[in-house]
Amino acid sequence: MFTTGEIAEVTGGTLRGGDIEVSGVSTDTRTISRGNLFIAIRGESFNGNDFVAAAKEKGAAAALCDGEVSADIPIIRVEDSRAAQLALARHYRDRFPVKLCGITGSVGKTSTKDMVYAVLSAKYNTLKTEGNFNNDIGLPRTLFRLDGSYGAAVIEMGMSDLGEISVLSRAAHPDIAVITNIGYCHIENLKTRENILKAKLEILDGASESAPLIVNGDDDYLGTVSADKLGRKIIRYGFGADCDVRAENIMHTSDGERFELIAEGKLFAASLNIVGEHHVMNALAAFCVGRELGLSAEEIIPAFLNYEASGMRQKIERREDITVILDCYNASPTSMRSALSVLSSMRAKRKIAVLGDMLELGDMSKQLHAMIADYIRLNADVCFLYGAEMAACRDALTGSGVEVFHSEDKDTLTARINDFLAEGDAVLFKGSRGMRMEEIAEKIQRR
Repeated sequence: MFTTGEIAEVTGGTLRGGDIEVSGVSTDTRTISRGNLFIAIRGESFNGNDFVAAAKEKGAAAALCDGEVSADIPIIRVEDSRAAQLALARHYRDRFPVKLCGITGSVGKTSTKDMVYAVLSAKYNTLKTEGNFNNDIGLPRTLFRLDGSYGAAVIEMGMSDLGEISVLSRAAHPDIAVITNIGYCHIENLKTRENILKAKLEILDGASESAPLIVNGDDDYLGTVSADKLGRKIIRYGFGADCDVRAENIMHTSDGERFELIAEGKLFAASLNIVGEHHVMNALAAFCVGRELGLSAEEIIPAFLNYEASGMRQKIERREDITVILDCYNASPTSMRSALSVLSSMRAKRKIAVLGDMLELGDMSKQLHAMIADYIRLNADVCFLYGAEMAACRDALTGSGVEVFHSEDKDTLTARINDFLAEGDAVLFKGSRGMRMEEIAEKIQRR
C-alpha cells in the first residue's frame, strides 16, 4: 500500500529506520494485522504512542507517531498523528478514479447516505461510511478501504464545531457535495444557525472545482445559498415548486411511501419501503446524486426499494402484540418531528411516544424541548418523557389533552410504561445517544 519513505514525504514526517513497504493501516492494536502501519492516535483517555510496542508484537511493520517511542520497527515521527492520518488518507484516495459523494447536514446525514448508497449500487460497486465513522479518525479509516473495484463512494461528514468538516472534506476530495439541512444540532458550540450553515458549507473546502452542491431546497438557511456566491452548480431538492427535483402527491401507508417524483420536466412514480416523509426527501437527494453520476431515472427509482437503515435508526418491529419503533441513535427537534410523524402513520389503537432529552442544545435547550410539545399534540395520544430537559416539554403539554408521564429515573419510567402498554399499541422510542433509550425499549420488548 505504502512505503515508509512515501508516508514520511506525504505527512511531512521524519523517518527513523528502513524504507519498507507496509500493507494496510490500523489505529487499534486489537484489530491490527501483520504488515500494517500502526498510527498512534491521541484520545481523551488514551495515548496511542504508548501502544507502539504492543502494535509491533501484534505484527505492525511500522508506526506513525507524534511522541517519543521506542520500538524496533521503522518510525515516522510527525507533529500531529491525526492530521498526518488525514493527509495520508487523501494521498491514498487520489490513487483511485472513484466518484465520491460527501454528505453532511444537521440531521438525516446517515439515512441520506444509505439512500444514496442504495441508488449508486445499482450501477457501481460503492463504498460507504459504516457506523458513526464520520469524524477525523473514522473518515480516513473508510478511505483506506478503497481499492480498484470501487466505482463510487458515499462519505458522511460530521462535526461539532467550525473547522472540522473542512479537514474532512480536504481528505475526502468529494466530486459531489450534499447538505441535508441546517438545524439546531451543536448549537451549544456554534451559538447560531448562521454559524451552523458556515460549518456545513466547509464541505466545499476540499471539493473539486466542478463539484455540484446538492441542497435541501425547503430549508430556510440553505435557501440563502446561491450559485453566484459559491461559483458552482447548485441543485435543489424538496417539496417546493422552485426545486429542481421535487415530490408531489405523497401517500403514506403502513408499509412505506408512494409519491410522484418530478425532474427534468418529467414525472415518475416512485415508492419507498420505509415509513416517513423525511425519507422521501432523502430519496430526492439520492436521485440528484444518481443523475449527476450518470444513472438514468429508470435505474434510480427502483433502487429506492433497496434502502436499508443503519444502526438504531427507525427500526420498526412487531413484538408480541405491540409495534415498536426504535429510533435511538440521536435526537434533535427536526428528527423528533420526523420520528413522531412516523408514529402518527402507524395503524394502532394508541400511539405512544417515549422521548428522552435532546442534548447539546445549550442556552436554547428549554425553548427547543418546549417546542417538541407541538409535534406531540399532533402525532401522539400518550407521552412518556425521560430526563431533566424534558421537563420543559412536560410543562408545555399541560392542558393539551395528551396524557403525559415524566421522570428522570429510567427504571421508574420503564415500570410505568410496562404497566400501561396494551394490545394494539404502537410505541416510539427516541432520544439523544447519551440517553440510551434502547435500554427502556429492551425491557419493554421482553415484557
